[in-house]
Amino acid sequence: MNRHLRQALVATAMLTAGLLMTACQNGTDDSSSGKGSANTASPVAAKEKAAGSKNSKDSKGVSGSFKNGRVTYLAPGKYIVSVPGKEDQQFWAAEDTEVYGAGTICGEAGAKVDAPCTVDQLEAALEKGAVNADVEMKDGVATLVTERRAAQQDAGSDEDSDSRDTVVEGIDKGKGVNGTWLGNVSYLAPGKYTVTDMKGSEQQFLVADDTKIMGYDDICDAVNTGPGGEGGVECTEAQLEAAAKKGFSAEVVVANGIATTITDDH
Repeated sequence: MNRHLRQALVATAMLTAGLLMTACQNGTDDSSSGKGSANTASPVAAKEKAAGSKNSKDSKGVSGSFKNGRVTYLAPGKYIVSVPGKEDQQFWAAEDTEVYGAGTICGEAGAKVDAPCTVDQLEAALEKGAVNADVEMKDGVATLVTERRAAQQDAGSDEDSDSRDTVVEGIDKGKGVNGTWLGNVSYLAPGKYTVTDMKGSEQQFLVADDTKIMGYDDICDAVNTGPGGEGGVECTEAQLEAAAKKGFSAEVVVANGIATTITDDH
């Protein structure tokens, strides 16, 4: 009886050892084959890898020039430009995107030069409806959006589109306006204003560091400006901007699109 019992215990021990060895070998096989590592991979690493793939894809935005396009609103800050013969192209507008209007985005229809607009004005106009405009794009972000004038809407020619100058481009080319205007001065954008004469003709101009701004109580307070008095006082550009936002009458002398003197009416 004792001999049979010992044989049974030995057999049981050998069977248990065999099962343990098999389990260890199976675990080693799974590990070496990579089956186990998939279940224990870091979720953070997986997320970072996915984000990296997405960022590398998004960084390859479209660059190019889209002339004679029609721009429509898609989402806040995001738009589509449709050009005949090309696929519709989505793009973004950034804080430094230059925008020029010809009466729809901003400015006056029929003006001789395009009006500098803000990105907010662009979005507000597009929310009301599509606008015919040319778009310059880099990496999917618009660098320049220029509304086309009514006479150019159906021209379909890059030459017509490039033939006009904005107030800034005209100055850069030495083609800025020259002359003297007497009328109401209004604020357009930082450093940019308009003067409208009695006939309703509006002229845009820029203000430079050396622009002489003379006030006789409209732009800034002056003392004893009557006959025999000291005359007007020189005002700051900040005072000019504040007054122009309310509107005032002045004589504006312009050379190459930049005001040399601004003297409020007195």
